[in-house]
This record gives sequence, structure tokens and C-alpha cells, in this order.
Amino acid sequence: MHVLVIHGPNLNLIGEREPSIYGTQTLAEIDRSLRDLAAELGADLETAQYSGEGQIINALHAARSSADAIVLNPGAYAHYAHAIADAVAAIAVPVIEVHLSNIFAREPFRRTSVVAPVCRGTIVGFGADSYRLALRAAVNLASGRRP
Repeated sequence: MHVLVIHGPNLNLIGEREPSIYGTQTLAEIDRSLRDLAAELGADLETAQYSGEGQIINALHAARSSADAIVLNPGAYAHYAHAIADAVAAIAVPVIEVHLSNIFAREPFRRTSVVAPVCRGTIVGFGADSYRLALRAAVNLASGRRP
């Protein structure tokens, strides 16, 4: 079972960028914890960080033939990138949207995700644990179990 984790724009700066909102763990630390959890769950894990919308779309398209599930943190693209939503809708691979912060408790423009309606689910507000919860759900979906 292969799970792809896609980190969106500015996530390469977590750990130093607004730690009161996004936490103090770096992206490398989060990826390491995800690899450890994936090994426990019997899954192969691939992670990638992209700043460009087109890069995320290309990764989603490529994953349709290589991934069994996808964990996607679209970052700010969640709020306006209809092209990313279209890419998620165009593939049969289940996608789980994830956000470190609780987007529903933040600025009004962040409270709507155009990506969420085409994802199997959305996990927000648990910091780095949001990714771990999403990975567990992704493995369950990929193996035919409901999360």
C-alpha cells in the first residue's frame, strides 16, 4: 500500500513560521513521524512539498497510477484553488485534506475550503497530529476499511 503526502505552499517553513498557529515541529520532523507511523501501519510513504499550484496538480495526476491514498495539505490554496479541487475530483484515489490549524476558527477567508467537498474527509486543528490522523484514515481507506 502506497500513501502520498503532499504538503502545499509555505509548509517548508513550519517550525519557524508563526509557531503559535502552526506549531514548532519542522516539516522534516513531521515527515519522519509519518514515516514511522506508516511503517507501523504497513504502508509505504512518499512525501513531497510544493509551493506551486501546478506542481500540486501534476503530483495529484501522477498519483492516480501510483498511490492508494493521498493526504493533502493544500495550505492557502484550499480557499480558492478550484483547479486543485478539480484535480482531486478527476482522480479515483481517495484524498484526505489536512490542515495544521483550525481553519474554521481563523480569518473569514480561511473558513471555506473549495477542496474539502471533493475529498473523502478533512482533518483540521490538531497541529502535526492532523497529519498522523489523516495517515491512519488514508491507510484504512486504501485497505477497504472505513476510517
